[in-house]
Amino acid sequence: MSDGTGDSEDVGLFALEAEGSQPATASRPSGERPSPPPGGTDVDADAPLAVRMRPGTLDEVLGQEHLLGDNSPLRRLVEGRGASSLILFGPPGTGKTTLASLVAADSDRHFVALSALSAGVKDVRAVIEAARTRLAHGTRTVLFIDEVHRFSKSQQDALLAAVENGVVLLVAATTENPHFSVIAPLLSRSLIVQLRALDEEAVASVLRRAVSDPRGLAGKKELDADALDDIVRLSGGDARRSLTILEAAAGAARGETITAEDVETSLDAAPVRYDKDGDQHYDVISAFIKSIRGSDVDAALHYLARMLVAGEDPRFVARRLMVHASEDIGLADPTALQAAVAASHVVEKVGMPECRIALAQATIHLATAPKSNAVIAAINGSMEDVRAGRIGLVPPHLRDGHYKGAKGLGHGVGYRYPHDDPAGVVGQQYAPDELDDREYYTPTTHGNERELGVRLGKLRSILRGRPKRK
Repeated sequence: MSDGTGDSEDVGLFALEAEGSQPATASRPSGERPSPPPGGTDVDADAPLAVRMRPGTLDEVLGQEHLLGDNSPLRRLVEGRGASSLILFGPPGTGKTTLASLVAADSDRHFVALSALSAGVKDVRAVIEAARTRLAHGTRTVLFIDEVHRFSKSQQDALLAAVENGVVLLVAATTENPHFSVIAPLLSRSLIVQLRALDEEAVASVLRRAVSDPRGLAGKKELDADALDDIVRLSGGDARRSLTILEAAAGAARGETITAEDVETSLDAAPVRYDKDGDQHYDVISAFIKSIRGSDVDAALHYLARMLVAGEDPRFVARRLMVHASEDIGLADPTALQAAVAASHVVEKVGMPECRIALAQATIHLATAPKSNAVIAAINGSMEDVRAGRIGLVPPHLRDGHYKGAKGLGHGVGYRYPHDDPAGVVGQQYAPDELDDREYYTPTTHGNERELGVRLGKLRSILRGRPKRK
């Protein structure tokens, strides 16, 4: 059920050419097929458990029932009836390489696999030329590209004409959202098939099958309920990972039963699924900020930990905290921005892993602070007026009056110096005439803004309680 995306152990899964060699399609006679893909009885008994247990038929594929209906594009392709190029998009261990191997089993088509880790533009062009020759003899070529998100724009461009003209039927696999990593012309020529992370029952079924199946442990070991639950939890919806953990735990087991202790001995850290350039990156940071805004400190700390453990740049997190401090807290707690800026300085000066503490401190501060979006509402409102042309002239008494002739123009005349008044504020017009009655900043009653709102009301009363300028 595993898919091989991003794991070195899966290099050469299709038993094609050795990595870095010339694609076999360039020299193999028309119609000759590559060696059969892994799965079923053709797999070496010494291969990893995840490879031995790769489904040999669609009926063995678990967790992707939404894609395998009787007339679905994926089923038609696997059964040799489909003619649409596909981009298989989903987390690791959901079956992308499995489905590609099932496509490869169709005897009426020639199957070629390339890895974006090792193939270049020259390799792609060689495959296409061989496919064009093969097509002239009536044989269609299926080109599987693993980790297509790692292909450069020029490599992806090299595929366009061949895909559009039907020279090759493309099946590409990626763990990253293709809308972020695949060029638009290639997207428009392909169907995007999104695989889901396996739910707990699907992973449990994968494990039970591996324990009993002759390709797997062949009933030589039993898996107790606690061990099963632990592996399901640790797998994170990744079938390949679940089988890797099972194999390690089986090796650690001294008796005939694999226990939770055996699992713990084999692996003590759950995987973190996170891509720093795609939708996982944006989804997690979005959840992080929304948790802080919602004052859920525990959820905020979870998402912070998720980013840091996955290797997110702590400077990115610090920048988001500084923005959030003004956007969603503002003057309800003026110290929030100070805390975020201080955490950013720690990130720059100290780095990981110690800066995680300062980031956690700032996260807790912001999550528990009173919230107000009055600051961002104030600046957005004032900018909207400016963009709409509601600007007006600077009142004459506020204009620069230091140059010769300024007073003759009335510039600076009548300006009242606030420090001359015991209250430190005087009734005087500051805004242009068109905006004299505008109130952009409206404090909430949260935190420090409660007191600020009272003071602001008094200030506006003094400022605007003066005779209107003619």
